[in-house]
Amino acid sequence: MDAVLIIAASRRGLAQASTVEDVVVEAWQAQALAEAIGSHLAIVGPYEVRSRARGLGDAGGRFSGGLLCQAPATDGLRAAQLSEVRDAKAALTGLGRLLQEVCEALVSVVCSADEEGMYWTCVEAMDTADESRDHVAGILEKLEARERNLA
Repeated sequence: MDAVLIIAASRRGLAQASTVEDVVVEAWQAQALAEAIGSHLAIVGPYEVRSRARGLGDAGGRFSGGLLCQAPATDGLRAAQLSEVRDAKAALTGLGRLLQEVCEALVSVVCSADEEGMYWTCVEAMDTADESRDHVAGILEKLEARERNLA
């Protein structure tokens, strides 16, 4: 499945999340998607973005919040469905938007976390999503510079 479609599904999932646990699961889903897109672009993306894409893949793989909350058994990990990134710029723009929405959702629920462990999981998720957004922005800058150089 194309990255843009999975990002859209993740944005819908995040919009429907109603509990702290649901938001953490969606943050986990978004980070897994960042890892998958980063890893994909590190292998088959333009040469100029491969290093930064590797950084995105690494950052996305660091969040372990999904270990505290289970993904829905029927849907599983959305990132596992990634088979292609047809339009890297559109995918990265959408991923950046998704990660921003994840940060906003986490900020709104972090104070309602019932236990200290969940609170720190939310904080970790915000930090990781923010780091991934930085990598996405860097990759987009490299793609834009590449387009200018080719024109």
